[in-house]
Order: sequence, then C-alpha cells, then structure tokens
Amino acid sequence: MGGRSSQRKGRSGEIEICKILNAHGIPAEPGQAVSYGATPDVVGIPGIHPEIKRVERLNVPEAMAQAVRDSEKFRDGVPVLFHRKNRRGWLCTMRLEDWLSLYERSKTDDSGNNQKFMKKGD
Repeated sequence: MGGRSSQRKGRSGEIEICKILNAHGIPAEPGQAVSYGATPDVVGIPGIHPEIKRVERLNVPEAMAQAVRDSEKFRDGVPVLFHRKNRRGWLCTMRLEDWLSLYERSKTDDSGNNQKFMKKGD
C-alpha cells in the first residue's frame, strides 16, 4: 500500500475509533490530520494516550513502543494501542502494569463513587 493510501487508511481508523468511543460517551476526537507526530492520533480521553493502527501486519511491540514514547512526549496519559485488520474488530493493547493500575483505580471507593483512572503520580 502506498504512502497516501496508507495515510487515508490510518486517518479513517482514527475517525472510526472516535465514533465508537463517542457512542460510549467518551469525548474522543481525531487529532490533526497528517501531523507526522506533532499531535496525538486521538485527543479527548482523560488519562489515556491512544495510538491508532489500522494495518494488516502490525509489529505490536514496535507500535506499543511508539505509544509509550508519544505518551511521554505529550504527557497525556497511559499509552493504549488500538488496532485492527480489515474486516476484523478493534483490539486494545496495554502494558500489564497500566492495566493493573486501571483495574485498581476502577474499583469503587468507600463512598460508592468510581475512582477516576489517571496515570500514577497524577
């Protein structure tokens, strides 16, 4: 797949994931089109840095490393890799320590309120 075609597919993936998240009440919006890393793929998810990949062959460790680097660069939250192949459903990949933190913080506190998930130290 050529560069422009690949960019279109990537952008359509960013828009697609935003529509899904919006349908669940998450105020996600696509980042700036073709920003070459100047802006995140998707913005508006508190405490989460989403990296969107819509490809047939994904090097998950490499894509996750990019998500980690970018989450540190933008300081916008825990890196989460959203990815899918053609005619397949979306998957999410996270580091185990981030998932464990998410799980712990999602438990209700003594007052019955859900705790907000944020990166450790926030």
